Amino acid sequence: MRSKGFTGKTGFTPLPNEFFQEFLDQIDDLNELKVTLYALWRVANMEGSAHPLWAQDFAKGLDAVDIASGLEKSVQRGSLLMVTIDAQDIYFLNSPRGQAAAESARDGRWLPSKGASAPPLARPNIYQLYEENIGPLTPLIADMLEEAEEEYPAEQIEKAFTQAVKANVRKWNYVEAILKRWKEEGYGKKQNRRNDQEDRNRYVEGDYADYLD
Repeated sequence: MRSKGFTGKTGFTPLPNEFFQEFLDQIDDLNELKVTLYALWRVANMEGSAHPLWAQDFAKGLDAVDIASGLEKSVQRGSLLMVTIDAQDIYFLNSPRGQAAAESARDGRWLPSKGASAPPLARPNIYQLYEENIGPLTPLIADMLEEAEEEYPAEQIEKAFTQAVKANVRKWNYVEAILKRWKEEGYGKKQNRRNDQEDRNRYVEGDYADYLD
């Protein structure tokens, strides 16, 4: 059946440049390619810092034999790292964050929760939110968004963009200022939402006035 194509409404997954510069030309096995791409997608959309993956996480579109083959080749190539704990294999993306998590698990300093991780939530990523609410991406902005995506929860980023739109202040430094304040106050605290006009006054005339220039 012919696909309807990409809608652009379900979010985008950033892929590391090394995937295109190094791995893509070398991968000649379909199972390895599927496993690698699936791992990149899962990790890019997972919250937290460790991002462990289990074989069950790759079940969509592959059977057990294909998953085992793809995982084995991905580990051999070095795109994924594998740690075995209590006869259970756990996989990490071979990135600085994944390397640190794998080392901690291997040394027994941290034990990942057993079982498959929850699938990514279907929500816009920070790049899509920026393009839809502020404007075209530039390399400098993309770097800033990448740093923010690592520092702030995805749910809070989405809420901050919504708040900026309500205040009619479509600037990234304004969104970032909101995120910094929420982080300082604690995400668990109920955020005050009296009404749109009062919220706008609070930010425009108060703490965030400097970000409107």
